This record gives sequence, structure tokens and C-alpha cells, in this order.
Amino acid sequence: MAVERRTVDLSAYPDLVMLLLGMRVNAITGLKTLFNIGSPIEASARAKPDGLLHHEIFLFSLFPPHIGIREYWRDFESLETYSRSEPHRTWWTDFLRNSGGTGFWHETYRMKGGIEAVFDDVPVPLGLGTFAPLIPARGGMFSARRRLESVAAADLPVTPEPAAVVGEDELSTS
Repeated sequence: MAVERRTVDLSAYPDLVMLLLGMRVNAITGLKTLFNIGSPIEASARAKPDGLLHHEIFLFSLFPPHIGIREYWRDFESLETYSRSEPHRTWWTDFLRNSGGTGFWHETYRMKGGIEAVFDDVPVPLGLGTFAPLIPARGGMFSARRRLESVAAADLPVTPEPAAVVGEDELSTS
């Protein structure tokens, strides 16, 4: 029997953004953090925030527990607006102040160019961090928008950035 092979027509999504996220348990207390955030994240996705095209959860590993989320967004601006609104703003603020025994990471891929990543309390290299040098996410590399612009095609405009959920100066440097 022949394989049915298909592809996708993305012409209607010229500004498409794919976001790959992961939360990895680093300590036994991280199990509680992981379980407590799952339901609210799913509820938020079911509410269909403006610009979210698709959301799915999958398992990277059981040992250590490591879940993943893949999301497709209409454009980076929609993703950025969502990340600065409730309930995401509160989750992210709480996590950046105390990771609760977990590590979090994300990688963002833009149809128009640019890839960026951040790894917070992730003890082992993952994804892009397995082959690209890891550097501190400070200064111009603190925000996803700036990381994307630092590697994006030269013809992309630099747009003003909304206020950060948690400012770099609010984080402990220890």
C-alpha cells in the first residue's frame, strides 16, 4: 500500500511563530510545581487567546519528568501580548522569583526569520543549547524580542518592546 504523503500550505500565515516549551523537574518539590501548573495552562489554551492557532502537550521524558508544549501563533506580537497578560504574567513572575524545583525553557521560531531560546534553571543542555554556546540572558539578550532581533534577517523592522513581565533588575544575580 502506498504512503499518503501530504504537506501544508502556510501562505495564509506569513508571520507564523512556533513556540516550543519545556518544564523539567529538577528536585522532588518540582513534581508539585509541574502538576499545579498543568491545569491552568490547559484552561488558558482552551480560552483561545487572540493569535493562538494550536496548542499541544507532550512528554519529553518520565525520568526526570519533563513535559513539553508546542504552540503555533499567528504572529510574534500576539504571543508577546499574551505573555504580558493574565494569567501568564502571574505564572511567569512567580516562576522567575522561585522555580519551585523545576527548570523551564523555550525556543521560538519565526517564519520571517529569527530563532531564540532561553533556559531558566535547566541543569543540562537541551535543544539549541546542546550545540550553541550558552550565554547569560542579560542586557540585550534578556527579552525574547531582542534575542529574535539579534539574529533575524536585516530587513525586519526593530519594533518597540512592551514592558517586561519581570524586569532584569528585579531578578537576583546569584
